[in-house]
Amino acid sequence: MTEELFREDATLLECTATVLAVDEAGVMLDRTVFYPLGGGQAGDAGTLSTEAGAALSIVDTRKHKDRPGDIAHLPAAGSDLAAFAPGTRVTARIDAKRRLAHRRFHTATHLLCALVPHPVDGCSITAGYARLDFHMTEALDKDALNAGIARLVAEAHPVRHRWISEAELDANPQLVRSMSVQPPRGLGRIRVLEIEGVDLQPCGGTHVTNTAEIGPVIVTKIEKKSAMTRRVVLGFAERDVSPG
Repeated sequence: MTEELFREDATLLECTATVLAVDEAGVMLDRTVFYPLGGGQAGDAGTLSTEAGAALSIVDTRKHKDRPGDIAHLPAAGSDLAAFAPGTRVTARIDAKRRLAHRRFHTATHLLCALVPHPVDGCSITAGYARLDFHMTEALDKDALNAGIARLVAEAHPVRHRWISEAELDANPQLVRSMSVQPPRGLGRIRVLEIEGVDLQPCGGTHVTNTAEIGPVIVTKIEKKSAMTRRVVLGFAERDVSPG
C-alpha cells in the first residue's frame, strides 16, 4: 500500500520514495505527497525525478482500480518509463500552485456547508473553481453567501484534522453532510476536518491550516439544477492564482 503523506500534512510539497510497480495505470510508489482524485477533489500533478537525473511529468493522480491501497501517478502521454523501474529511488514533487488552489477551495466549501445547512449531493474541487450541489428547494442569496464567506475568512478560524472511530461516527451520523460521497469504511477509523467553531465533518481532502489562508474566494454563480438541487460555484477573486 502507498503511504499517504498528504493525509497528515497537506503542506508537504515533495518526498523521497521507491517505485513499487509500473503498469498501464501509472507509477506506484511506496509513499507519496500526491493526492489522488477522490471526495470531489481533483488529483495532484507534478514530477517524479530519479537520482540519475531522469524526470517524469505526472499529469494526474488516481487510486489504482485493481490494487486496493495503491496510488497511481499518471505520466504524460508518450512518456519514457525506462528509468522508473520497480526499486528505483525517486523524488516526488507536486505542483505547489495547483495544490494551494485545491487547499483554498476545499476549505472554502466547508465554509459554504456551514452557511447553507442542507445536505450536499454533489461536489467538485479543481484548481480553477469549486462547486457544491445542495439538496434544497429554497433560493440562495449570492451577496449573503459572499458576506458570510468573507466574515469566516477574516475571523481566522483554525483548521485541523483528527481521526475518530467508525463507532463514533455511527453514534453521530449528523456529521456526514454528503449524500453522494460516504466516508470510507473498513480501516477502523474516519478522518474528520474541523474548522474551529464553524464546521466538523468527515473529509479526506487537503485544506489550509487557518481560514485566513483561504483569501478572497467568492460565489461566482448560483444555479437551480433541479427542483431539489441548488448549485453554488466558487472562484478566486484575485487573478492569476490557478496553475499556468
